[in-house]
Amino acid sequence: MSKNFVVDTNVLLHDPLAIFRFKENNVIIPIYVIEEIDTFKRELSELGRNAREVGRILDQYRQRGSLSTGVALDNGGTLRVSYATKKPANQFLHSDKKDNLILCVALEIQESEPDVPCILISKDTNLRVRADALGLSAENFEEEDISSISELYPGASEFAVPEQLINDLHEHGELTINLKDYATGRIYGADSNSPSPARGFYDNEYVLLRSQSDNQTSLGRMHIGAVGDETGIIRPLTKVRDGNVWGIRPRNKEQYFALDALLDDSISLVTLIGKAGTGKTLVAIAAGLRKVTEEQTYHKLVVSRPIFPMGRDIGYLPGSVEEKLDPWMRPIFDNVEYLMGISRADKRAGRGADELKAMGILEIEPLTYIRGRSLPNLFMIVDEAQNLTPHEVKTILTRVGEGTKIVLTGDPYQIDNPYVDSESNGLTYVVNRFKGQSIAATVSLFKGERSDLAERAANLL
Repeated sequence: MSKNFVVDTNVLLHDPLAIFRFKENNVIIPIYVIEEIDTFKRELSELGRNAREVGRILDQYRQRGSLSTGVALDNGGTLRVSYATKKPANQFLHSDKKDNLILCVALEIQESEPDVPCILISKDTNLRVRADALGLSAENFEEEDISSISELYPGASEFAVPEQLINDLHEHGELTINLKDYATGRIYGADSNSPSPARGFYDNEYVLLRSQSDNQTSLGRMHIGAVGDETGIIRPLTKVRDGNVWGIRPRNKEQYFALDALLDDSISLVTLIGKAGTGKTLVAIAAGLRKVTEEQTYHKLVVSRPIFPMGRDIGYLPGSVEEKLDPWMRPIFDNVEYLMGISRADKRAGRGADELKAMGILEIEPLTYIRGRSLPNLFMIVDEAQNLTPHEVKTILTRVGEGTKIVLTGDPYQIDNPYVDSESNGLTYVVNRFKGQSIAATVSLFKGERSDLAERAANLL
């Protein structure tokens, strides 16, 4: 049986192609949604582009038939535009609010077609709650299979092995294991009392091998031909053998994992996930500076952060582009100056990140202007990537040219963009899509290293 899906404004602004993601069911767009979308069409941001795309799609299908009665979609469903024919009967629904009119459309459809399930699709939590209170089914719009952020691929596992296997790993430089024997290996960083369901392993997944006697551990990276293979090869981490990357040393196992991925030229995409203070940005910048200055693998280090929301014109701030970007990029400059060992006296003398910029080593790039560019032979860091939408992340990754390595860092629990959440943001989207790819690696960082106060604040507040 087909279903009626009434789509809210925020769904289409998040993904204009959501119209085609309901298979052979009926997609109903309240006319009030189109009115709201119309207010965004002149914006130069991602919201504006999405609003214009929705208009183009609706106009295309309008030419195929009447949207008021329904037009067939290519996937077997139908698309129609509807409106409320009567004022809200419920005393809580004021007719001057668009959300209430959208609810009225859904309620009328549910009443007029009782044999067809009617579901309101919205990313607005409060609207879903109100719909439920009125006896209307409501669901969030999810593009991916991640039902909870806790199910996000962590990028690492740990399991107990005989002590001899650890010795073999270091003696021979690699260890071949039967993955089925460790399919219930505990996810790295999980509670030791948590259940360990059977799971698959992925190429470039980091592992913590712990001897069964618990007196010996070893770190490695898994190499698998394809998901589903029965055997995997674990090799020890060799990229950080000297223990020093632009003056910093990894303070925990996750930072070892991160630096190994960052320094491996065969890995073109690295995603670093962790709460504030875990060192995501610092280790990424340190690795980038080493690759650009010492090893000269890449031409320059490019660092960017979303100017929230991505695409907002930075002309609202006074000065040149560099001066406008300074408040947004100050956390990046702080990390660079820390790595350079800049003292107070140096700052008074005018030393700082500007030296690296003047030498062509460091470039600060606003994501606002990345569309249309090609970025070859760069080490690129996109900080605070959790504030990007999946479409924005796709735009960034498709700009990457030959020989470029890109690093996405962020914390899915600290999102400022009202149009994404911990499951639907661009960072988690990339992690989910690229797990198991031979050119990608994910590392989740758990322990805060900024300070004892910062770590307690992150855990307690």
